[in-house]
Amino acid sequence: MKENGLVSAYTITQFNVHKRPCIEVITPNYLNREFNPELPFKAIISDLTYVRVAGKWNYICLLTDLYNREFIRYSCGRHKDASLAFAKVKVNLKQIQLFHTDRGKEFKNRLIDEVMETFEIKRSLSMKGCPYDNAVVEATFKLIKTEFVKPHHFSSLVQLNNDLKT
Repeated sequence: MKENGLVSAYTITQFNVHKRPCIEVITPNYLNREFNPELPFKAIISDLTYVRVAGKWNYICLLTDLYNREFIRYSCGRHKDASLAFAKVKVNLKQIQLFHTDRGKEFKNRLIDEVMETFEIKRSLSMKGCPYDNAVVEATFKLIKTEFVKPHHFSSLVQLNNDLKT
């Protein structure tokens, strides 16, 4: 890389423990780091990350099928609210067998609970304080921030949404 004048956009891995409230309910980790299911929609993972838009924090939420790592839904908004996750999903929600997230408080809300119950989707949560249980989505967000967010300046939420589509 040095000979060709190439510089990596990646940084050294840093993990800082943040003491934030999380979902304290007893929900098992059914995914159990089995990141390669044999069938589509057997396991869907999700998380949120932050992006600066016009000097303010906004959030991106992804729903990813572990079978082929395809985004089945993304959304962005001003509020750290995971209820955006299932809005306008283009697949039949009855096909989804497992929904796995970390224990962030944004994933504990009435709307998500109703979706899980209505469509009989099994809920799975990472162990408290263990980012490795949600490693695929964490790695995806690392790529998104490094390759997509860092080199761009977003002047509006509309621009962020349009750039995500491409």
